[in-house]
Amino acid sequence: MAEHGAHITTASVLDDQPSIFEVVAQDSLMTAVRPALQHVVKVLAESNPAHYGFFWRWFDEIFTLLDLLLQQHYLSKTSASFSENFYGLKRIVMGDTHKLQRLASAGLPKKQLWKSVMFLVLLPYLKVKLEKLVSSLREEDEYSIHPPSSRWKQFYRAFLAAYPFVNMAWEGWFLVQQLQYILGKAQHHSPLLSLAGVRLGRLTVQDIQALEHKPAEASMMQQPARSVSEKIKSTLKKAMGGVALSLSTGLSVGVFFLQFLDWWYSSENQETIKSLTALPTPPPPVHLDYNSDSPLLPKMKTVCPLCRKTRVNDTVLATSGYVFCYRCVFNYVRSHQSCPITGYPTEVQHLIKLYSPEN
Repeated sequence: MAEHGAHITTASVLDDQPSIFEVVAQDSLMTAVRPALQHVVKVLAESNPAHYGFFWRWFDEIFTLLDLLLQQHYLSKTSASFSENFYGLKRIVMGDTHKLQRLASAGLPKKQLWKSVMFLVLLPYLKVKLEKLVSSLREEDEYSIHPPSSRWKQFYRAFLAAYPFVNMAWEGWFLVQQLQYILGKAQHHSPLLSLAGVRLGRLTVQDIQALEHKPAEASMMQQPARSVSEKIKSTLKKAMGGVALSLSTGLSVGVFFLQFLDWWYSSENQETIKSLTALPTPPPPVHLDYNSDSPLLPKMKTVCPLCRKTRVNDTVLATSGYVFCYRCVFNYVRSHQSCPITGYPTEVQHLIKLYSPEN
């Protein structure tokens, strides 16, 4: 019995394929980083919209650019993404035998590197943008705000109807691949790795030694550039490497803090937070004086402050409590991300339609 157990242990050690727990953990690492950073930027933007509003409006693009620098640096220097390297994993080109495997310090070949960058950086960015587009179209469809073209109406309604099934098929594809990986029927836990032509493996002793000695060897072998163009290329390369190194160092230090933030502000934890931090209901906000000379508010309470006409399809903005026409306030909030009266930062999700007994 003991011999049989020793045989199993030896086989698992010799096998460089990581367990399902390792690959799922590294997948969830970068998934947790994005919402945590997004929450930090949102807090900064709400505290000072003039200075930090730009980062909130362009958060997806800024995050994608920084993620591109980070992942390209790690893939070229360690043959792994940031999260894979964090968990001691590397990407191995499919078809390489154990004896012919490249050291992790050599980086991935260009073909596999750029495929990996596309699936690690570009695909998540497009997915986020698609989800935001679907959410926006659903809100417009819910309140019957449609473009004049009936053909476009039919197209995006068909798109909204098909998207849940497409998304379910996409997630099901990944689930089937993970089940095959658990049962030992596949070398990849994710179909994207197969499309990139790589698989995951654990870092070997030789890989770790090579990664530790690589910075020292690079500094010793560095030669002064001869021409001006070579100097510029060398300077740009150093700058990009420095930015990527700073990002990786900061993320390595703050990764657990970011995961804690993601857990703290998750929807599953909100009820617990509310029970722990429950406070008395605050008084209603002090409204502006309707008799004042302020041009923001009309004299009559039934008039929309934006179009200056009798309100149609009354909608309240939960951020400030003021009521507008739905079409007026929807277009304004979507364009400016703020309340037209108070200037408080807000989003389209804060619009609440009011239904009167007559309706």
